[in-house]
Amino acid sequence: MKICGYKTIPDYTNAIRMGILLDSGEILDPNLVKALLYEKEGRFNPFERAKHKVPTSLHAFLQTSDNPIEELNDLLSAYEDLRKAGTTSLSNGTSIVLTSDNITFTKPLDKISVYRDFYAHEKHVAKGFEKRKEPIPEAWYEIPAYYKGATEGFIGPEEEILWPSYTNVLDYELELAIIIAKEGKNIKASKACEHIFGFTILNDISARDIQKKEMAIRLGPAKGKDFCSIIGPVITTIDEFGGKEPDLLMTAKINGEEWSRGQSGDSHFSFSQMIEHVAMDEWVLPGDLMGSGTVGTGCGLELDKWIQEGDVLELEVENIGVLKNKVGKKRK
Repeated sequence: MKICGYKTIPDYTNAIRMGILLDSGEILDPNLVKALLYEKEGRFNPFERAKHKVPTSLHAFLQTSDNPIEELNDLLSAYEDLRKAGTTSLSNGTSIVLTSDNITFTKPLDKISVYRDFYAHEKHVAKGFEKRKEPIPEAWYEIPAYYKGATEGFIGPEEEILWPSYTNVLDYELELAIIIAKEGKNIKASKACEHIFGFTILNDISARDIQKKEMAIRLGPAKGKDFCSIIGPVITTIDEFGGKEPDLLMTAKINGEEWSRGQSGDSHFSFSQMIEHVAMDEWVLPGDLMGSGTVGTGCGLELDKWIQEGDVLELEVENIGVLKNKVGKKRK
């Protein structure tokens, strides 16, 4: 399945609803499917029951469901039965299927429990230390290091990238990310995939001049990162990859020109190893987002090429899609 986030047009509530992207390009709303099923059972309060069992928020759903992928697959199967029976609307006229004409796509995970971004691709790491005329520290090969970032600055596909007033050097970062579905502590790598909900594209926007200062102090990054990160366009659930970590082709185009190309499987550490490391005497929670770090050639810093105001960024990962955004004007 491909899980998306959407808002209705017109948008009065600013609420992001969980959807399933169908092969037709339409959006199936799992919450409304559940409401329709309750209505067909003759329940008095189908919408209230559906909100309790299948929340409109993906984050809330992951917090309460023991088997979110299985439940969503069951609702997808129920939709197929309803469609064949010619019943795809509730009695009040609400359709359980929406088209791009009356929705806007947004970030597929409406709320993030904890955001961790790793530094796991050796090609990217080596290039950074080469520029500093330093060898890669031995410790990098021993543990999957990461930083914790802000969770409120995330945007989704087609939204404008913030250019803060305090930076003159903006950069993109081509990454793969996972979303956690099942909580756990002291998780072993061999069991870690059981905790993964799915995979999405992550563009970890960076203020390189500020990040350079922060890292020179041996603290951070913070203001160099926390203002804007992008995920989307969808989350492809792990069952689409046989319940295992895939090796996916990743590319980035700036204004139609390819700048970056790499493989997610080139990472020195697997996501399973990352999860095991994080989970040592610490809870991993549903709705956690973990980025792999930048794939080799996956940012302007490596290439000595920099994005500018008005540039269109297209980050593509096979079997997930294209995450497209435009760089905004620098804030005064």
